[in-house]
Amino acid sequence: MTHEENSHQLIPPHGGYRDLKSYRMAEIVHDATVEFCTRFIDRRSRTLDQMVQAARSGKQNIAEGSVASGTSKKIEIKLVGIARASLEELLLDYQDYLRRHTLPLWGKDDPRARQIRSLCYRKDRSYSTYRPYIASPASPEIAANVVICLIHQTNYLLDRQLHVLERSFLLEGGFTERMYHARRQTREKGRNE
Repeated sequence: MTHEENSHQLIPPHGGYRDLKSYRMAEIVHDATVEFCTRFIDRRSRTLDQMVQAARSGKQNIAEGSVASGTSKKIEIKLVGIARASLEELLLDYQDYLRRHTLPLWGKDDPRARQIRSLCYRKDRSYSTYRPYIASPASPEIAANVVICLIHQTNYLLDRQLHVLERSFLLEGGFTERMYHARRQTREKGRNE
């Protein structure tokens, strides 16, 4: 389908969130957070629930925004923004964990952080790519810092995604504008027949 044909559709193709790099990374962050919390956070702690919920919210809001995009770019942008905010909250939880346990936060130039960042270029990456750094026998320092690297990568992707969504909205408009134009074209076509 050409761009011109796509622009005349009232409800364009939408969904497809499983193909988004941001969604796939958010899913890895979610799975890593569940594992981290199971291993290192007291199961009765409110922090455990908050961290898992923030990770889940990041992933789920990307999916929900993608599905809603067919009829509302505004909702898509809002939900991707919520996903980004949820992951920022989760990032702070991991940083707080390191601080409270007097464990070092790796700088972006730390060789260990570079090694984790380099894994994102693997085409087949999934949670299993990172699991050895989070599951036993990995230490809480390594596990938390690995997830922090993953969150930074996911947030970078979400920032880029938000920029593209904003630009697309400004250039192409939203559902209400498409409805107006489609209705106007239908009326004009009816008059000309």
